[in-house]
Amino acid sequence: MKRKPTSPGEILFEEFLVPLGMTQKDLAKHLNCDYKVINRIVNEKASVTAEMAIKLGAAFKTTPTFWLNAQIALDLWDLRKKQPMIRPLISRRSSRSARI
Repeated sequence: MKRKPTSPGEILFEEFLVPLGMTQKDLAKHLNCDYKVINRIVNEKASVTAEMAIKLGAAFKTTPTFWLNAQIALDLWDLRKKQPMIRPLISRRSSRSARI
């Protein structure tokens, strides 16, 4: 994947908060969490946790998996950019030479 995946925070802001005319503070109050939690997710300073995925799923009639998949895609993209690929443990040697 060459393009950075859309962050769950950007999805939350652009696809849910803006169209609903809802502020981060409104959402935090609705979810019974601190405004800073929502703000950090929107600004990509914090990840969506399983607990937050459940809350967002219930609030916006999506699945928790939707939010976690967005977070995982972003996390994997970030890691692939930072770390070299790990070489495979399994080599292409014949099965005969692999026996001990």
